[in-house]
Amino acid sequence: MAHEGAHVAHHETSPWGLPVGLVPLVLSLAAVAYFGWGWSLVGLILAGVALVLLVIGVIGWANEHFSKEPDQGLGFQGIVWFVFAEIVIFGSIFAGFWMARVTHATEWVTKWIPEGGMNLPLVGLLTLILWASSFTIWKAEKALEHNDLGGYRMWLIATMVLGTLFLALHAWEWMHLWEKGFTISSNMYGTGFYMLTGVHASHVIVGIGMQLVLLLTSGKALGKITPIKAASFYWHFVDLAWLLVAGTAYIVGSYGTF
Repeated sequence: MAHEGAHVAHHETSPWGLPVGLVPLVLSLAAVAYFGWGWSLVGLILAGVALVLLVIGVIGWANEHFSKEPDQGLGFQGIVWFVFAEIVIFGSIFAGFWMARVTHATEWVTKWIPEGGMNLPLVGLLTLILWASSFTIWKAEKALEHNDLGGYRMWLIATMVLGTLFLALHAWEWMHLWEKGFTISSNMYGTGFYMLTGVHASHVIVGIGMQLVLLLTSGKALGKITPIKAASFYWHFVDLAWLLVAGTAYIVGSYGTF
């Protein structure tokens, strides 16, 4: 006979991972349709579908989490596997960039690097901004662990401001390079550069979106440490990925011979 009061294992299950998980697939199809096949309208429609899926998934996930008691703490495992999948995506783009860099070394150095080279001081500034944002989101996590909602909100806002500043400066740089004729279709360096930096920027946008959800639901955050831990882990991954992106797209891409 079973003992009364025996602990029954409970596992978190959620349907909201499906729409969020479909977003990278739909976005990839949108990029192929828009840039590869020239189907601009189809590409834009697919991008819109991806955005809707992302919004639905994130809202559903947040509502589900904050309506449950208590915090099971298992969601962090999900973000770890998600980051692993993102590493595979970045790795594929890095591999393509390096292959092109080695295969077309002569043309790359003599013809494809934009006049005047890359703005490395700006890259340094962008790196400092992201490093600072890693500190602020860590402070937000620690504030919530100590039940300090005011500090939690303040550090979340600081992280979002730094992330937005990073995107704004990055967009300004893209516009400047575009005006110089260095576009995504100008040569293989341009294609690889905008692929690497664009994919990374999209991850920064996702990270800011996660932080916005946490800020909007901060009134229910006490006792719910898993979301900020997951968002913090993801944000640290984005910051680390930037070091590899910057080193590849700017330094390897615009200096030396192979």
